[in-house]
Amino acid sequence: MSALFQPFKLKDVTLRNRIAVPPMCMYSANDGLINDWHQVHLAALARGGAGLVIVEATAVSPEGRITPGCAGIWNDSLAQAFVPVVRAIKAAGAVPGIQIGHAGRKASANIPWEGDDHIAEGNPRGWQTIAPSAIAFGANLPKVPKAMTLDDISRVRNDFVAAARRARDAGFEWLELHFAHGYLAQSFFSAHSNQRADQYGGSVENRSRFLLETLAAVREVWPEHLPLTARFGVLEFDGRDEQTLTESIELARRFKEGGLDMLSVSIGFSTPDANIPWGPAFMGPIAKRVRGEAGIPVASAWGFGTPDLAEKSIRDQQLDLVMVGKAHLANPHWSYHAARELKVERPSWTLPAPYAHWLERY
Repeated sequence: MSALFQPFKLKDVTLRNRIAVPPMCMYSANDGLINDWHQVHLAALARGGAGLVIVEATAVSPEGRITPGCAGIWNDSLAQAFVPVVRAIKAAGAVPGIQIGHAGRKASANIPWEGDDHIAEGNPRGWQTIAPSAIAFGANLPKVPKAMTLDDISRVRNDFVAAARRARDAGFEWLELHFAHGYLAQSFFSAHSNQRADQYGGSVENRSRFLLETLAAVREVWPEHLPLTARFGVLEFDGRDEQTLTESIELARRFKEGGLDMLSVSIGFSTPDANIPWGPAFMGPIAKRVRGEAGIPVASAWGFGTPDLAEKSIRDQQLDLVMVGKAHLANPHWSYHAARELKVERPSWTLPAPYAHWLERY
């Protein structure tokens, strides 16, 4: 019996299998507003058989977008545009999730196929970025951000709360906080980007404060019976891996104590000089360690996009959910493909009836 195709229950939500489509930026929104592209794209992924489909990184404020093409949920009109997307994902049998975040010093960038770099100063398409400290990321993102005041910190935390409330009201049943990839929350935790001298900088306790406070504030408005999760970079691959991982695991324990239900284990991406050992399922052993030492269910991405690796990660208890991203872009029916590869009985059950009928018959 395939471990990958066993149901997974978290709070009052049950996924039909252990396959999740992670948030993948489409850079196709207009002033934060999603459109027909997103509707068709996300509905197709849900029809393919995954248990969970998480909408791309969605900004909690205009300044929090990675690029001008990123989705947003900073007002009710933007939130309302997600309602038919939620409905389509659910109709296809998947659970609808959304990731909310703030890009921090990596914001105000050109979309990848138009440069993947900071929008030039003076260009009206760009905007002022903010971060814990006035330190640029570097490389193709050289813009120096404005160091956040305590009022800025409070405002952004409130933006996360408002976004979570709108996501709830739009019908999403799974919320992921984007605390990874060198964006704002990760940049508070990382010593590479946080050189503050107040209660939000210095010690690991202080560098964790923004993340824990934001989690606590969102926990107040997100329904207790629905999963509240986060994506967090536990390693930077910068030569200080053991220290960073130890600190990250301790923070994961505190996330759990604060009401987090699952951690999507990822990479910090806080420095352009990281030496990341890319390879198939390379984050699996790291995620397993977080799972065991922090005592929290985990997911991860990065190289799990073949059925055998996805199956092994669940069977070996490295992961509770497998995030399969790019493989779903190549084949929206990846779950059906995986079921066939793993010799699951009647694999066409992963598909809607109009597809399954023909695949079963011929």
